[in-house]
Amino acid sequence: MQENHNIHIGKIILQTLKEKERSVSWLARKINCDNGNLGRQLRTKYSMQADLILEISFALETNFFDYYFSVFNKNSVKITEK
Repeated sequence: MQENHNIHIGKIILQTLKEKERSVSWLARKINCDNGNLGRQLRTKYSMQADLILEISFALETNFFDYYFSVFNKNSVKITEK
């Protein structure tokens, strides 16, 4: 059974865009993606395809996979502590 770890990667990416003073339109152009579709995904999707996250990571010079690994590492510690 898959647990919900409350990672809304789209919101994290939107926050990073705001911090870097970039727009969704800028990101869409940078990764050659439809602006409307990308904006919708970022606002509504808790998860996204790995290849899209990778492209966004390169464009924003931020490793968004680290958010998943931090949850994984926390859970790994809990598993080994039992």
